[in-house]
Amino acid sequence: MPGLNILAVLAHPDDEGVCGGTLAKNVRLGGRSTLICATRGEVGEISDPALATPETLGEVRERELREACALLGIDPPIFLDYRDSGMEGTEPNSDPRAFINADRTEIVRRLVREIRRLRPDLVITFEQFGIYGHPDHRLVSSLATDAFAEAGSPELYPEAGEPWQPAKLLYATFVREWFQRWIEATRQQGEEPPPRREMGTPEAEVTTFVDIRDVLDIKRRAMLAHRTQISPSGAWGKEWTEEQKQLFGIEAFVRAAPAACSRRTRRAVRSSRVASVIACCHATG
Repeated sequence: MPGLNILAVLAHPDDEGVCGGTLAKNVRLGGRSTLICATRGEVGEISDPALATPETLGEVRERELREACALLGIDPPIFLDYRDSGMEGTEPNSDPRAFINADRTEIVRRLVREIRRLRPDLVITFEQFGIYGHPDHRLVSSLATDAFAEAGSPELYPEAGEPWQPAKLLYATFVREWFQRWIEATRQQGEEPPPRREMGTPEAEVTTFVDIRDVLDIKRRAMLAHRTQISPSGAWGKEWTEEQKQLFGIEAFVRAAPAACSRRTRRAVRSSRVASVIACCHATG
C-alpha cells in the first residue's frame, strides 16, 4: 500500500518524538511527511549550559529540530513563530508573545492555509490533554482540530486557498499502562523515574497502533538530535532498555475524525497491538 501525505501539527521542537516513527515510516513507504511547529521551545530546559543560553535556546532548538527532521527523512519543519508559553502557572504564560496569548482565529487561518497548500490525507496532532497537560500542547491540539474541520469549507477563509478536506485526524499519545510499566522498571533498576505517571491515554481508548520497530533506531537518533533537552546520562540519552524499546516501538493514536473505527476493527487492532496508520487512513468505517 503506498504512503500518504501526512501533516503533523505540534507545539515544540522534540514533540515529534510522539509520532516521529510514523512520519519516518510513511516516507519509506513512498509518502510525504511534514511537520508544523508552533514555537521554538524558547523556555525549555537546557541539559548542558555549553549548548545554549536562555537567550539563544530558541535558535538552537530550531537547528535541533531541522536536524531531527532530516534524520527522519521528512520535510524541513514549518515554524509558526510563536513563543513557548512554558508550563501552566509559570511566568512565561504572561508573555504577550506566548502561543497561548496569540489570536486563536489567526492561528486557525494560518493552519487552514497550510492544510490547503500541502493537501494532506492525514493530520496528526496531540490528544486533547496534550499527553501531560502542557498549555501549548492542549492549544495546538484544539487549533489543529478546528483547522482540520474548517479547511474543507469554501465559505471559510476564502483567501487561504482552495478548500481541502483531509481524510483523517489522529491524536498522538502514549499508552498509559505501558508508560507506567516502564516507570516501574526504571524504579526497580535503581534509577530516578520520569515524572508525570499519568501521562498518555488508557489503552482501552487507543484506536490505532503503528509498529515502527523497523525505524526505531532512526527515531531514537532523531530524538537524540535534541541535545539541549536530552542529557546523554539520562534515561533517554543512554542505551534504551527493552521497556523503552517496547514503549517507543509502537506509536499510539486516538482516531478523532471521522468517527473511530468500527467495533470489529477496534477489536482486531487491540488484539494484535499493531495497526498501520496507512491502512487506517484508507479504511472505511
